[in-house]
Amino acid sequence: MNLMLFGAPGAGKGTQAKFLIEKYDIPQISTGDILREAIANNTDMGMEAKKFMDAGQLVPDSTIIGIIKDRLAQDDCKKGFILDGFPRTLAQAEALKELMATMEISLDKVISLNVPDEMIVERITGRRTSKKTGKIYHIKFNPPVDEKEEDLIQRADDTEETVTKRLEAYHAQTAPLIDFYKEMGVYFELDGTKEVSEVTQDMFNALS
Repeated sequence: MNLMLFGAPGAGKGTQAKFLIEKYDIPQISTGDILREAIANNTDMGMEAKKFMDAGQLVPDSTIIGIIKDRLAQDDCKKGFILDGFPRTLAQAEALKELMATMEISLDKVISLNVPDEMIVERITGRRTSKKTGKIYHIKFNPPVDEKEEDLIQRADDTEETVTKRLEAYHAQTAPLIDFYKEMGVYFELDGTKEVSEVTQDMFNALS
């Protein structure tokens, strides 16, 4: 099962990916993780990416595609995979489609978790991290028993201003991808505002 998870930051992709990994025994492939892994392993593509990152520049699409190609060729992807956080732009989506054609694999489903921006802002800005344990809470949905005891902090990238900017960038970059994957006939939307278990059930129904 070759899958892609699609949705804004805070839409619940990480949560649903865990259930997919468990059910289908396939790896989750996030560009951030594989970039770090390629650099740590001193691969050719990893070293190429490091040059740009050290210079404070964005890693070019061609390098990221090269790293994804290396990752998809690994044994644990033979049964399938879950792409998370890539592609972000139409150019990346087209490059990925070409890559997968050369590897003779194709996407089975693009699962989009739809959550309104105002709910995402509430989800992310309410997150707090315990300075003592590193555990993540939410002031509304999952508060700690004793806030003072946990010594909670809000991460700098969880403020309303930062979240709003991230959402604006997401919509500007990824809106064209919806039509791209709809035309491919693999795009499927889920209501990400439901309870986690309901979203999971809807997702499995869509894949069965």
